[in-house]
Amino acid sequence: MLVTSRRRVRFEVWIVLGLSLGQSAVYSVVQLLDKLSQAPLAQGTSTLNRSQSSREYFDLTYQLLDIIFALVPVLLVLYFLTGPREPGTPGGSAFRKLGFDLARPGKDLLQGAGLFLLIGIPSLGLYAAGRALGITTAIIPSALGTYWWTVPVLILSAIRHGIVEEVIVVGYLLDRFGKLGWRLPAAIAASSILRGSYHLYQGFGPFIGNAIMGVIFALVYTRTRRVMPLVIAHALLDIVAFVGFSLFGKAVGLG
Repeated sequence: MLVTSRRRVRFEVWIVLGLSLGQSAVYSVVQLLDKLSQAPLAQGTSTLNRSQSSREYFDLTYQLLDIIFALVPVLLVLYFLTGPREPGTPGGSAFRKLGFDLARPGKDLLQGAGLFLLIGIPSLGLYAAGRALGITTAIIPSALGTYWWTVPVLILSAIRHGIVEEVIVVGYLLDRFGKLGWRLPAAIAASSILRGSYHLYQGFGPFIGNAIMGVIFALVYTRTRRVMPLVIAHALLDIVAFVGFSLFGKAVGLG
């Protein structure tokens, strides 16, 4: 019975990753190899928010559709994590299980802001070092046109990234790796390497930086059992990068 249960969990994890960030990691590796085969990484560029149409309202439509459909794997994860109520447990809510709720908004916001400061400044240093060493591409956080909806869409995109990555890579995977009998250090390592892997299209510097960020976020999650501060921190990092570039035209952050 236990073997069957673990096999089911493994299939479940592969399905979730195949529909979301595992797929992104595969594409990212291929994109990295493509860039390396053409020129040194220092001469490459990575654009994070691309325009998808030269016509304003079609571009807006495509951007919103991308954000909406990117959240579908999160709904799948929440469905998988929703279980029956058991005596002595907080209930079957996946939101409560992951700490992805508004149970303590003030504390979550403070912790998220603290993580933002802890990760944000070193990220800029790692980006600068990676560029100097030639192991990081030039990162363009936004290539959207200048429209009335550009900043709101970039904010929504940042929130989307925070939700997708932290709910799946931290909350969901650490739970499932635990059910598969993984030791916590191995689970954190796998989660963090995955986080770095889907940033490889930006170069080796972002891979290292995001893997380190993954370790820190996973350790915080294991102590708090709440993914909400991680979502807030991640969203703030991307908002500063995306909106800052859109308004001031300067590449910042790792995306």
